[in-house]
Amino acid sequence: LSGLDRDYIGEVRMAGELLSRNGTHPFRIGYVFQEPRLLPWLTVRGNIEFALGSVGIPRIQWRERADVWLNRVGLSDFAEAHPHELSGGMQQRTAIARAFAVDPELLLMDEPFSGLDELTARSMRELLLALWQETKKTVVFVTHNCFEACFVADRILVFSPRPGRVRQEITVELPRPRNYENPRLFEMSVSVTRLVTGGADSL
Repeated sequence: LSGLDRDYIGEVRMAGELLSRNGTHPFRIGYVFQEPRLLPWLTVRGNIEFALGSVGIPRIQWRERADVWLNRVGLSDFAEAHPHELSGGMQQRTAIARAFAVDPELLLMDEPFSGLDELTARSMRELLLALWQETKKTVVFVTHNCFEACFVADRILVFSPRPGRVRQEITVELPRPRNYENPRLFEMSVSVTRLVTGGADSL
């Protein structure tokens, strides 16, 4: 989807546009990885500003945009801190702020909360959905956590083991905002878990 992997057969299109195999395409993409991937020598604000510069946003806008998104993820008081001074959850909040700050057309999230304890992961999922509700960005979210998939997604694609193929598509017909205590959420996660453990590899 990002255009970084050239070793594939077929075409990848976004909004009808063909992605180039050299990684260039007309869309701005934001990334949130399993690990925060912050530059340790830069401050929290500096990490966001670095991303803004990498996508060509004028320098005069960097500080204001960085501060807006730090406020939205609750890290305004840590703008001048360095990554090693933050908890894992705070580092991932910074990574999310960095991804949203570049105003991406597509946000790719690769198991972004898998390394966090469950209480922190719950708060991060709620933060993500709050930001999504505000921005309505297109998000592709990779997870092996079936409950998480049901909580965050509108549509779930279940993949088979190697070679990866879409085994089944599931529409999540749960009201928003999502509620952890909704019994339908639990029931759906059980159903998806049964499907995955029946031979699928990931979501």
